[in-house]
Amino acid sequence: MNRIYLKTTQKKQVLDITLDVNDYLAKQSLDSGLCYLFLTHTTAGLTTADMDPGTDLDALDFIASLGAGIKYRHPHDPSHATDHINGSLIGPSIMLPFEARKLVLGQWQKVVLIELYGPRDREIIVSTVAAS
Repeated sequence: MNRIYLKTTQKKQVLDITLDVNDYLAKQSLDSGLCYLFLTHTTAGLTTADMDPGTDLDALDFIASLGAGIKYRHPHDPSHATDHINGSLIGPSIMLPFEARKLVLGQWQKVVLIELYGPRDREIIVSTVAAS
């Protein structure tokens, strides 16, 4: 299995990983197909986002508002139970098309890792498949 390793630097962070994924794809023999990314963690997620200035902070503020006021029973550490739940809502994986060894994204789309309980070392498993 192939992996991309990243380090987040803040407790809450939206990290643009588009270049990391494109760097990976540039080294592959498959010219086009689908790129599957799976994050092996429960307090972060993968998605696409617009990365205009401030949009990352808007997303983090919105995510932080989810589940406010709930009394959590997470036995390990109730203070970050929302991080686990929000990581599940965002999701641990994403599948994206690529062509000419580069992701096919909309004009404003970036692939992002949303860190909810950092800073941490993060691992993403990467698979590519040919698409017809």
